[in-house]
Amino acid sequence: MAETTVTLGGAVLRPEDVALVAREDARVVLSPVAHARIEASWRRIQRLSESGSAVYGVSTGFGALSTTRIAHDRWTTLQHSLVLSHAAGMGPPVEREVVRAMMLLRARTLTLGHSGVRQRTIEAILDLLNAGITPVVPEHGSLGASGDLAPLAHVSLALLGQGEVVDAEGRRRPAAEALAEARLEPITLGPKEGLSLINGTDGMLGMLALACLDLLRLCRTADVAAAMSVEALLGTDTAFDAAVQALRPHVGQRVSAANLTRLMAGSAIVASHREHDDRVQDAYSMRCAPQVVGAARDVLEYARNVAQVELGSAVDNPSVLDDGRLVSNGNFHGIPLGFAADFLAIAAAEVGAIAERRVDRLLDVTRSMGLPAFLGDSPGLDSGLMIAQYTAAALVAENRRLAAPASVDSIPTSGMQEDHVSMGWSAARKLRRTLENLTRILSVELLCAARGLALRAPLQPAPATAAVAALIDPRPGPDRSPAPELAAVAELVESGAILATAERAIGALG
Repeated sequence: MAETTVTLGGAVLRPEDVALVAREDARVVLSPVAHARIEASWRRIQRLSESGSAVYGVSTGFGALSTTRIAHDRWTTLQHSLVLSHAAGMGPPVEREVVRAMMLLRARTLTLGHSGVRQRTIEAILDLLNAGITPVVPEHGSLGASGDLAPLAHVSLALLGQGEVVDAEGRRRPAAEALAEARLEPITLGPKEGLSLINGTDGMLGMLALACLDLLRLCRTADVAAAMSVEALLGTDTAFDAAVQALRPHVGQRVSAANLTRLMAGSAIVASHREHDDRVQDAYSMRCAPQVVGAARDVLEYARNVAQVELGSAVDNPSVLDDGRLVSNGNFHGIPLGFAADFLAIAAAEVGAIAERRVDRLLDVTRSMGLPAFLGDSPGLDSGLMIAQYTAAALVAENRRLAAPASVDSIPTSGMQEDHVSMGWSAARKLRRTLENLTRILSVELLCAARGLALRAPLQPAPATAAVAALIDPRPGPDRSPAPELAAVAELVESGAILATAERAIGALG
């Protein structure tokens, strides 16, 4: 099979391209059309640096030290000192996929020709990516102020042959050793290059781009789980009717409702109680599933648009303009990404919250329409899946805490020069945790709903939900530890296997 390649400097990247590099180790190459832009930008920096005027980040210090002039013979030292001093992160290392996304996106900005760096510097980043060498980046240190300064500085250390990396075999080791083994040479930074390497939103953007892909998969999976729960609870699909949805035509709501209708089509369980059912309507957690998951889809569309604009933006300060000027600006400020990540966390928290309410209904003998208490084999002797709901409730509670926005929590830094910061990195970090929790909540619902469907035998669920239930294989019976089964279902959710199984039965979901 041909190696997957992502090209920088041509078409604007998509979140899917970011995932190819971050998660699947796609090779990254530089487009020939970018060469001229990069060269022209670098030459402008050379002319400015030779002019004798004060040029921020070239002949001056940084941040609150921007009024301090630096002698010409110290300019290289200035750039190296910037990278060294800003590599001040603490805590556990962030995930490999996040670091790879960050490296890809920093290289992407530099190829646009507005940063004044040499092509060799960009190629050094691509060399690390293509060799599978990942700098060790501590979790704490970025305020999303001048972008992700500390995380990007830790990445840049590796380009200088300093700091620590994880090599292609997964070994954590000094960067100098890993580069030498891969036959890569450390670089020496020219004017402005240290500043351009660390001044961007690439960490938070990488996490947002990946989160957009993950939440779309989880929204579709949430529709699958909801359809299974509604079936198992002897609910109706009439509330999802397209004519009803058209009365309130939010795009995401209509998509989720259409998914639910298709997922439940052909269900003998639903057909069994269409007539002579004295219930007028289902509970909100069943009937309003498309409204809640649909609203999350609409938030996701907003966030993806934010990410897509950023993926086509030159994020640096100062920026080299096409007319030759070097202009200080605030394009590094991460607040658009912080808002989007915070909004996604709120949406994901609510998708999990309504799923947990369906779990509780499936387990409560007074509301589960004839299912045994806690779906146990012999209620009283068996507790069934009682405690699985506790787990879901704990995860919902944590997601509610994580839904508190980070982007409103600015803390001034750099001697009040950076007196408003975005906390976009923090927003993206907690979004990742929220999506991990949502994966687990949906796994609890899927296991409970699958067991509920099995207990409705001999009535058969719809083809799509039956296929998913068979994949989960809930095996009702005497008590056993649900933890291994929950972990297995979580893996099926994360890998996309749950969604793929449903889609093989009825085609792609919206």
